[in-house]
Amino acid sequence: MNKEIQKLCLMADKESRLIVGLMSGTSLDGLDIALCRIHGSGRQTRLAVEEFETLPYSEDFKADVKSVFSKQQVDLQKLSLLNVLIGTLHADMILSMLGKWGVSASDIDCIASHGQTIYHAPRRLHQLTGYPDATLQIGDGDHLAVKTAILTLSDFRQKHIAAGGEGAPLALYGDYILFSSEEENRILLNIGGISNFTYLPGDGNASRVVCTDTGPGNTLTDALSRKYFNSPFDNDGTYARSGKVIPSLLNAMLAHPFFREDLPKTTGPELFNLNFVEESKALAGISEANPADVIATVSLLTAHSIANGIKEITGKENLVVYVSGGGCHNSYIMEEIQKCLPHSAIKRTEELGFNADAKEAALFALLANETICGSVIQTGGGPAVMMGKISLPL
Repeated sequence: MNKEIQKLCLMADKESRLIVGLMSGTSLDGLDIALCRIHGSGRQTRLAVEEFETLPYSEDFKADVKSVFSKQQVDLQKLSLLNVLIGTLHADMILSMLGKWGVSASDIDCIASHGQTIYHAPRRLHQLTGYPDATLQIGDGDHLAVKTAILTLSDFRQKHIAAGGEGAPLALYGDYILFSSEEENRILLNIGGISNFTYLPGDGNASRVVCTDTGPGNTLTDALSRKYFNSPFDNDGTYARSGKVIPSLLNAMLAHPFFREDLPKTTGPELFNLNFVEESKALAGISEANPADVIATVSLLTAHSIANGIKEITGKENLVVYVSGGGCHNSYIMEEIQKCLPHSAIKRTEELGFNADAKEAALFALLANETICGSVIQTGGGPAVMMGKISLPL
């Protein structure tokens, strides 16, 4: 037997596994690296984040990725080169952090790499007859495996699409395994570039679990902060708090057909971008607007679309909403969500003993763990699948 395949079999029988989870989101802030100790699998899984850090990307690298990000027409050579470059860059970052943490690469059972999303194209968005749902993440797993000498699982979203999903949100599976409760009805809300949530009913009925995108998270506030204030994001909602919401613009944005589509659904910055804001301003008859007012308005769009999605699924149930992702640091958006959901408690995932910033990277480590030693994950919220392509080291 190939020695690497033999190691893979032995890994599945271990009492616990040490897995490095990686997440690089659409905001392009940097690479989240979570060192996770995982015991068991399925509903018996116990996951502890032993180390976590976000390594920022250079401005040159961000510009490189943005040249092919969320665009229908790109330089194919650049796309091919970035597929390799991102894999090798992420490998370097992993080795750097393992050195900092005093952990040997030989102690790591595997890497779980989300890669870098370049384009998300569900049928509801592309609307091209005869073409399927699709999504594309780059950052080749073979380059990660060879450069780190660590078995790597990557490209998780393709199996989800092959099994009938839209490739997102994948948080469903980890949320269901780690955070289901018989004591309360829970919403696990992640506010990244795009917002998504998982509804976990307290009766434990897996058929009632729902996971869906709701619309923009930070993607619009980030883009407007860069455009108007040369800032990568609206720190703690400072710009939004200094402005005034423009009701006609908010109504024009909420009138977009996406918000009337049934849940669950997915979306991306292919829809929610600066063009969306400008088109909405035109619909509202607005030619000029105070930049802070526009940011306040799109921040309220984020809060309203999240709350509307939650109420569509749960009605008026008393809920506890646990928030993760960059948006949980924006107090303006968090306050507005609370106003929209007055009967719910809004908390951060630290209340569950889970670092809100590390959650997405850790959940990919969990998906890798399930593929190695678990079984298909079955909930009513998505297809029953095991995800991730396996790349062996040399």
